[in-house]
Amino acid sequence: METEVRSELAVDGMTCSACAASIEQGLTRLDGVVSAQVNFTTSKATVFHSDVVTVDDFRTTIESLGYAAPVHLDRDAAEAARQADLWSRFRVAAVLTVLVSAVSMIRPLRFDGWEWFALVLATPIVFWSGWRFHRVAVANLRHRLVTMDTLVSVGTLAAWTWSTVVLLGNLEADVYFETSAVIITLVLLGKWLEIGATRRSGEAIRSLADLGARTALLEDGTEIAINDLEVGMRFRVRPGEKIATDGIVVEGHSAVDASMVTGEPVPVEIQAGDEVIGATVNANGSVLVEATRVGADTALAQIIRLVDEAQGSRAPIQRLADRVAGVFVPVAIAIAVVTLASWLIIGDSGSDAFTAAVAVLIIACPCALGLATPLAILVGTGRGAQLGIIIKGAEVLEDSRRLDTVALDKTGTVTEGRMELVEVISPSGEGEELLSLAAALESRSEHPIAQAIANSTESARSVTDFENRPGFGVVGSVDAVRAQVGRRDLFSEIPAEIEKLAGEAEANGQTVVFVGRGPVAQAALVVADRVKPSSAEAVAALRRQDLDLVLLTGDNERTARSVAAAVGIERVSASMFPDAKAAEIARLQDQGHRVAMVGDGINDAPALAQADVGIAVGSGTDIAMEASDLTVLRGDLLAVADAVALSRRTFGTIKGNLFWAFAYNLAAIPLAASGVLNPMIAAAAMGLSSLFVVTNSLRLRRFHASR
Repeated sequence: METEVRSELAVDGMTCSACAASIEQGLTRLDGVVSAQVNFTTSKATVFHSDVVTVDDFRTTIESLGYAAPVHLDRDAAEAARQADLWSRFRVAAVLTVLVSAVSMIRPLRFDGWEWFALVLATPIVFWSGWRFHRVAVANLRHRLVTMDTLVSVGTLAAWTWSTVVLLGNLEADVYFETSAVIITLVLLGKWLEIGATRRSGEAIRSLADLGARTALLEDGTEIAINDLEVGMRFRVRPGEKIATDGIVVEGHSAVDASMVTGEPVPVEIQAGDEVIGATVNANGSVLVEATRVGADTALAQIIRLVDEAQGSRAPIQRLADRVAGVFVPVAIAIAVVTLASWLIIGDSGSDAFTAAVAVLIIACPCALGLATPLAILVGTGRGAQLGIIIKGAEVLEDSRRLDTVALDKTGTVTEGRMELVEVISPSGEGEELLSLAAALESRSEHPIAQAIANSTESARSVTDFENRPGFGVVGSVDAVRAQVGRRDLFSEIPAEIEKLAGEAEANGQTVVFVGRGPVAQAALVVADRVKPSSAEAVAALRRQDLDLVLLTGDNERTARSVAAAVGIERVSASMFPDAKAAEIARLQDQGHRVAMVGDGINDAPALAQADVGIAVGSGTDIAMEASDLTVLRGDLLAVADAVALSRRTFGTIKGNLFWAFAYNLAAIPLAASGVLNPMIAAAAMGLSSLFVVTNSLRLRRFHASR
């Protein structure tokens, strides 16, 4: 039984998305190829195929079409080299075109035999400056494929050939050497500007790749290249240096600036036992780190991979554009032939008929149509990566537009995800001493609530006769003073005043434990999972995007309602197991809602996968992130609002680009066929339409996060 294989190849030499479409057609014609996708903006071909066909077969096909398929491609260097080549060809063409146009279009400058002068100048423009268009057009023709290069090649060669025949045959007709020269020059200029803009659109992902450290300083003082670092090695990070790779701090404490990777502006305190991300910057202290992930397994490498895959994906809306672009060139050629025949049939001169036909060929280049979607995705996902928002695929952009409901997990998403002591209730005024007793005892316990109390104050007091009573609390002697900490059931009496205040705290969804020097409670310690400072603002930001919100949590109803009220959420579903969360998402979908799920834990993975758009917050688990469509690397709910807003704005840009591209072609082709636009104006308009799409997409670089 044949197995389906996925292969990726670098492709060099494409000048527009029509080139990508022709390569796709060539690859899909091979036996054994299930599907092929070629992305012009990322210079990458992705092929799904059986094992009867190999990558070498794909390279041979790509090269036979007039393109290159190198084993290793430095895309930025290749684009820089192509931009430099275009510039040199454009400069020669521009100088010669000025001379050809001047002598052809300004009658006082004409002299006897000026047509021969125009032929001599136009020939290197057409055949050297425009050589690439002809070479690729011929290569594609051998495979019965037509692209934008075909239109430029046919249009300019037709103008040059017509003019040469008129000149050599001494015929009574106009020559159009300046037309072929101006078309080549303007198209080269447009392509040069386009590549420059496309390179800028890819700066975000390149800047991510450049974030990583180049070397690592090992524990013994040896400095090695980052590629030689292995899991388990220990390396030292001095103040101001980048952390070489993902790892765990084994010695020292410091603050880490993770803004370049996560977008989080506030430095994070780290100490022994804390995980750190490679490429983040160590702010002040010296730390020793043990590598846990290296190379392609690091968080930074996975972010780059996810962004790269997203930039190479296609939104469903692009399928329409792809189908139109696939038939556009042959239809344009047919329209040009019909235009030529129509003008001749109604009795117009051959030169006028020829001019209109060439104008149709040039103005119909579907570059803007092909660039509309992939370039917006490239810029939008790149900007997202800079802000710590990872959009995993183009489909997410379209799905985000239809969202009407956002379901939020509570713990770790709306709240901090860790228990903290928030209040000490002590009517006797002994709160500080009783807290010290409780912290000393609780330091012996592993329970999260115990750890919250133990971490709330410094307590180096001696503990003896320690006893853990599961389900009740702990007892023991602290500096020879007998004390106990735990639930109500651990005490014989809770004074009325303490009970009243404790009950109010519990009504607000907080957890209360009691402490005393004997069987009578003397104080109550209030512990809670704090709501993140930005959660209420984030909920308001999501509401402004016309989204309804619902809180889904495994916590009890009282706590869930309290948190929901604090941030402004009205709908709450509490005490939910992971399968119940997914079922609730499905229930909302059955009612016709388009639902996004936001979560951070393993228990959220089923709901994230069930949702129309799954959004994982970056402080969460790898499983949650794998199940999601969007990942926000900041553990901040405001970043979720930014992610939805960026996705929607990117999709809006795609729609705007496509509208312009369709409108331009629908309006311009009839004008060209009717003789209103001459070929030179058509060439300029074609270039300007592509530049509009490029600059409109680049506006996404100005998207700003909420903070």
